[in-house]
Amino acid sequence: MKGDAIDPKGLIADAYQIEGIGAEECRTIFLDWALSVPVDVDTTTLIGTLMARHEADAPDHPMTAVLRDGLTKTAAPKRRGGFMRHRQPQS
Repeated sequence: MKGDAIDPKGLIADAYQIEGIGAEECRTIFLDWALSVPVDVDTTTLIGTLMARHEADAPDHPMTAVLRDGLTKTAAPKRRGGFMRHRQPQS
């Protein structure tokens, strides 16, 4: 196994090793990582662990910024609505 329970494929760790990687590539890697996380796992906790692992050594790395954004957006999700919201009551 390449990674561990937090980063099973080692994607996030690898991103920090790629010289000259940009924000777009980091977002793509993050999305791949996020899609591989089991549905019943708290992603906020996982992202926090990844931040603790990598932020101190690479505070200005684009992946650190992506993780920070992911942590912020995961912590404050907004409901977008849905089917029931748009249903009109029967007269």
